[in-house]
Amino acid sequence: MTRAPQFSQDSPRWPRVAAVFGASGGIGRALCEGLAAGGTAVIHAGSRAGLGPDGAGIRPFAFDLKDEASIAAAADAMRDDPPELVIAATGVLTLPDGTGPERTYKRLDPATMAEVLALNTIGPALIAKHMLGIMPRGSAFTFAALSARVGSISDNRLGGWHSYRASKAALNMLLRNFALEMARTHPESVIVGLHPGTVDSALSQPFQSGLAEGQLTRPADAAANLLAVLSGLTPEQSGKVFDFRGAEVPA
Repeated sequence: MTRAPQFSQDSPRWPRVAAVFGASGGIGRALCEGLAAGGTAVIHAGSRAGLGPDGAGIRPFAFDLKDEASIAAAADAMRDDPPELVIAATGVLTLPDGTGPERTYKRLDPATMAEVLALNTIGPALIAKHMLGIMPRGSAFTFAALSARVGSISDNRLGGWHSYRASKAALNMLLRNFALEMARTHPESVIVGLHPGTVDSALSQPFQSGLAEGQLTRPADAAANLLAVLSGLTPEQSGKVFDFRGAEVPA
């Protein structure tokens, strides 16, 4: 596994306050812990149960990705001291009932597609709607959402995984839209998608058996990689998707 450069609280974009939506997942928890280790003073850690990792400065809050009112309430609670970094560390590959990615168009099911899009696209978009809305003009901040390389249209050479691919491609488009809109009023903003690689988490667990040696990344390493990438981004890179090495993922 190739590691990105180590993150540092000396970066000009290292946050004093951060918010992680999805803090109970493998990557989300590791991001909270990495931010705390890097010196972030306040980390709002959001999960459905309102639980977060232990640690000084970590402030758990509850939200439901499919309940806009809960997202709006979380954003309003941060309004007086908005985070300089917001990460939507949410997403689904296999649904709770065991339904996995469709390998052929013959397996498409409208209810499954709607659920995947609700969790992978609409939920993060609503987080952006309410968190971007509390960001003061003239301030530097970063909004990032976990995406995936399979959301790239130009890089799609295998097909399949229809709902998951479509949900991430749609998320990438929305992030691009948000970046263009925010640049008009918040020129120091950075809005990006992140491809974390294949991380040893509940999301990837059903698909780990065929992976090559070294392809699976520990959550702590994935978080360190992503934070390193985020701490080095500039407004000129807003609207794009980057992988865990800092390389741009094609649209």
